[in-house]
Parts: sequence; structure tokens; C-alpha cells
Amino acid sequence: MIAPLLLSLAIIIVAAKLGGWLSGHLGQPAVLGELIIGLILGPSVLNIFGQAYFETAHVTGTLIEMGELGVIFLMFVAGLEIDLRDLLKTGRASALSGSLGVVIPIIMGLVVAVWFGYAIEAALFIGIIMGATSVSISAQTLMELGLIRSREGLTLLGAAVVDDVLAIIALSVFIVIVGGDGGSLWLLVWTIARMLLFLSGAFLLGIWLLPRLSKWAKQLPIGEPVMSVIIATVLLYAWASEALGGVAVITGAFIAGVGLARSPVKEEIEYKMRTLAYALFVPIFLVGIGLTANVRTLSGSDLGFALVISLTAIVSKIIGAGAGAKFGGMTGRESLRVGAGMVSRGEVGLIIAEVGVLNGLINSEVFTIEVVMVLATTLVAPPLLRLVFRDKKSRKTLT
Repeated sequence: MIAPLLLSLAIIIVAAKLGGWLSGHLGQPAVLGELIIGLILGPSVLNIFGQAYFETAHVTGTLIEMGELGVIFLMFVAGLEIDLRDLLKTGRASALSGSLGVVIPIIMGLVVAVWFGYAIEAALFIGIIMGATSVSISAQTLMELGLIRSREGLTLLGAAVVDDVLAIIALSVFIVIVGGDGGSLWLLVWTIARMLLFLSGAFLLGIWLLPRLSKWAKQLPIGEPVMSVIIATVLLYAWASEALGGVAVITGAFIAGVGLARSPVKEEIEYKMRTLAYALFVPIFLVGIGLTANVRTLSGSDLGFALVISLTAIVSKIIGAGAGAKFGGMTGRESLRVGAGMVSRGEVGLIIAEVGVLNGLINSEVFTIEVVMVLATTLVAPPLLRLVFRDKKSRKTLT
């Protein structure tokens, strides 16, 4: 039965665009309004899609899966904006920012969780969840501000790739230690090796092959040949990123975008992909974040821990990623901007939290608290970025 899904999509698109318009009217990034709309529509407030009409058709699960396409296309569009030569210039700052942006939150999260009475294993896993970063929200905000190609924006995107790899390594090491299986050590070595092999291979293949592929696609005797080939390519890169490389799907989508930024038909790809993404899939992704959280299920003590852990998550990323950028040669203000851009945990934090639930490392209450933390950091990121970038002139205004 498709009727409930059709109605839910109409509600989400209209509500998201109204929320984005209102947010912009109040001087905030449109993405903030769309995120808040998701929270209002979700189980924390109105619980619209929890009503029998939608619930019997399993609408929420479908919307969340469609939202995954939104974040894939969003990061692809961000990659299209990037010149690889500029990205490589930020290598040292990105590496240090991504590294300390994982280590400092893990340590601070561990300390806070132990302070609240959690066992050391659960506390360490909570710290690992806090070490994750998803820059999809920050990338969207910087594109709105026309600053995605700024020095801070490029450093942020490079640091996110480093962060993604290190967060997965930290998770793998933790599972090896907790499992105590000697054979797991070889699995850990292989996990690290395949991530590095995938990232290097994906970048090299993307730079060499994808521009040629897009040019060749124009000659195909089919409808919309370029976009058909490009969408299939982006989806394959995203799939390979997780299935072959063991990293987040958004990393593969971003790499595909960077490769196609050199394409002779880049403008056509960007225009049509932005239309597809921002008219349908990105609003579903942004609203879908709010659909995953239900603060009503938390007790008073849980709410206290959720508040403290959320504040710790925000501060630890600013300190860790910001310090790394500073050590990498950036100014204090530039470092603050990079740190603010790394605050959002997004879908990467949720993925790691889900691994913890499936492996019995955290219970459902802790998972809900972590979802609240992810939501809080995601909501904070857009206005925080606008605040720290308020005196920086944009290079390009994107609509």
C-alpha cells in the first residue's frame, strides 16, 4: 500500500521547505529549520508517522532509508565543489584535526560516562560513539553560506575522512579487546588495510576514470545518459565504501564527487543532481533525523546524562578538532571554525551506536541517549557554524 508513503512524502517536503524558509527568515541556515521540523513531526512531539495509518505501512523505516540516499547525494554535491589540489593542501591540518577530533572526545566521553556510574567497557564505547563525526550537515551549511571551498571548509572535509577511518579503527580495536579472540587481531589488521586500500584506490580511480566516464556517457543512445551513468556511479561508490572499504557510505559519495569535479560536464551534473537531491531526498534525510529520536522514553536521570553527554560531545569536538587544526598551522579563528564544523555526529554516530546495541555493548536506554546526543549536536552545528563564520566573506553563493 503506497498511499500512506505518498502522503508522508508530501508532508515532509512541504514542512521541510517551510521550516527552511522560516529559519532563513530568522537569520539561520535553512538546514536548521528542516532539522527542527523533523523533531516536531517525530515521536518526541507530534508523532505523526506513528499513527496507525502510517505505522501499518511501515512508513518511518522507508523514509529513513530514502533519507540515506539524501545524505549520499548531499555529500556527492559537496565533493563536486572541491578542487583536489586545494584539498591536498590542507593535508597536515586535516590529519591532525581528524585525529585529535577522535581521541579527545573518546577520552572526555569515557570520563563523563564513568562519572555517571557506567562500567568501564560501556563508558569506553560511549566515548567511541562520541569520537565519530558526520560533516553532511556542516557541508550543507557551508554550501548555503558559500564557504565550502574556503580553507576551513576544505580542512573540515579532509578531517572528516580521517575521522571516519579512525572512528572505525577505534571501534574495531574495542571489539577485539572485549572479544579477547586472538583471531580477531588479524581481522583488525585486515580492517585497517582494506580501508587504506579502498581510500587510495577510490581516489585514484575517481580522478582518472570518472571524468572520462562522464564524457563517454554523453554518447549513449538513452534518455538522460549523463545523469543515469552518474547516479549509478555514485551509488556504486557509496556501496563500495561500506561493503569493500568498511567506511561510511558518505565517504564514497564524497570521493566520487571530488573525482567528477574535474569532469567536462560538471555544470550539467551539478545542476541536475542538486535539483534531484534538494527537491526530494535531502529534505527526507534532514527530517528523518528527528524521526529517530523519542525523548519521551527517557527518565529524569537519563535526561540529565543526555544533557551532559551532549554538551561534552560539542565541547570535545571543538577542543580536539580545533587543536588539531591549530597544530596543523591554522590560525586560532580558523581552528575554531574547523572544530565547530566537526561537532555534528549525524548518521555515523548512529551507525556505531547500533553496532553497540547489536553486540550487547550498550542497552536500549543508552542507545536512546546517544540518539539524543546525535540529534543535539546535529541541531547545534548549523547556527554554531553561522556564528563562527559570521565575519568571513563567502566565495560563492549557492542556492
